[in-house]
Amino acid sequence: MEIKFTSLIFKERDLYVAHCPELDVSSCGHVVDEARSNLLEAVDIFINEAKKLGTLEDILAESGFVLADKKHDSWLPPDLVLTEKRELSFPSGG
Repeated sequence: MEIKFTSLIFKERDLYVAHCPELDVSSCGHVVDEARSNLLEAVDIFINEAKKLGTLEDILAESGFVLADKKHDSWLPPDLVLTEKRELSFPSGG
């Protein structure tokens, strides 16, 4: 089985956070490579547990993944269309 997924990595204080938005799985590390490696491990655990429960294909389909190659059981994630920083302002005071 092959599952391709998106990895978003951002800095949060002294840690790097790696997030797979399609599966809503995250991990972190003190450097980018550690965060990336920890995310791969977290996704692997998530996938294997879903397989054991018999829910993996449902989870992938509900998350927008597409079975690209049935013979090789290869799944592709939905296209990441946009990432952007947004700002929300609130009035100050009570």
